[in-house]
Amino acid sequence: MTLRQFAGLGALLSLIMPGLALADEAAAPVLNSGDTAWMLTSTALVLFMTVPGLALFYGGMVRSKNVLSVMMQCFAITGLVTVLWFIYGYSMAFDTTGMEQGVTNVNSFVGGMGKAFLAGITPASVTSATALFPEAVFVTFQMTFAIITPALIVGAFAERMKFSAMLVFMGVWFTLVYAPIAHMVWSGNGGLLWDWGVLDFAGGTVVHINAGIAGLVTCLVLGKRKGYPTTPMAPHNLGYTLIGAAMLWVGWFGFNAGSAAAANGTAGMAMLVTQIATGAAALGWMFAEWISHGKPSALGIASGVVAGLVAITPAAGTVGPMGALIIGLVAGVLCFFSATTLKRKLGYDDSLDAFGVHGVGGIIGALLTGIFAAPAMGGFGTVEDIGAQLWIQAKGVGFTLIYTAVVTFVILKVLDMLMGLRVSDEEEAVGLDLAQHNERGYNL
Repeated sequence: MTLRQFAGLGALLSLIMPGLALADEAAAPVLNSGDTAWMLTSTALVLFMTVPGLALFYGGMVRSKNVLSVMMQCFAITGLVTVLWFIYGYSMAFDTTGMEQGVTNVNSFVGGMGKAFLAGITPASVTSATALFPEAVFVTFQMTFAIITPALIVGAFAERMKFSAMLVFMGVWFTLVYAPIAHMVWSGNGGLLWDWGVLDFAGGTVVHINAGIAGLVTCLVLGKRKGYPTTPMAPHNLGYTLIGAAMLWVGWFGFNAGSAAAANGTAGMAMLVTQIATGAAALGWMFAEWISHGKPSALGIASGVVAGLVAITPAAGTVGPMGALIIGLVAGVLCFFSATTLKRKLGYDDSLDAFGVHGVGGIIGALLTGIFAAPAMGGFGTVEDIGAQLWIQAKGVGFTLIYTAVVTFVILKVLDMLMGLRVSDEEEAVGLDLAQHNERGYNL
């Protein structure tokens, strides 16, 4: 090659290389620092809901001899689900291999193992759902939802389940119930409930109905606490419960507004309607209790707060302020009666009202989403036929109730045969803190 030819090649490369560099830059995902920062914050807020929020909320409502056992269960579930999510949970919930819109196959019900052990996830990896922030953040964000869902079930069987049985039950339940429901609702085109058109913005179906009905089945299978309902079993520290409820309220903004997966107008509206619905539900429960029992209670208003947070969850991304107000009021009043009158009449021992608040509140929210997501009702969704969407929401609720109830019942029965579920009468009388953990919550 002559010197002149070499110089010409150099000039040609100098023209081509900037274009190649630009092409590589265009092909690489450009992360949005604002969206990434918001999703990091939301992830921390949702984890904050379980530890310490839910641990304190539930811990204050049990008797003093069981306060540590409930908190221990919340912490243990957090560790267990974290590891299972890493090994296979994220893959089961969000691996979309084999999925196709309108085609029902195995992958319509559960994801594959293509992302087991978080295979392929690097600091630079994104998905179509997380184009503006790292997939690693999405993995952790969804992990916090997977953590709080089984932890909510604890409220239904508090004060009587063996710790070892609880751990095994939660691991199996997460695998056979939570991950498949999350996949069917949230994984996108090809997911069974997604293809049906079920609206669940932040977990009314996946989290609250799922945990609520599982809690109801669990408390029925285990049976009542010894002495219930004749023996007084008042909350031992309502201060803990109020602090826990406040933490849940604050953390829920990450839960709902974070589900917009961006720092945008949808997140802003989700935050607003969450606050409106929660305030309305707190007042709805408080006044319903005031009228029924003559006095408003601190436990009542704390429960009303959680009922409102639960009910607005599936609707947070699609309803407007007026819809949120109505959803909150309805949830506050109906959850009050389900957690008091209904429970007394049917006689089941849902210790801390996991079903009465999360199950009933989730059903109310899921159904009313079908109405108030419509622009004609002040919503911001794409619902044109309210009747048709209400039917779709009802199908989603019904499917979740039946699937979760049946699978939960089978898991419990098998575990009861293999290892037993309940502590002994003597251990229950002593309290689970000493019997299961050899510790006391208070040394007075």
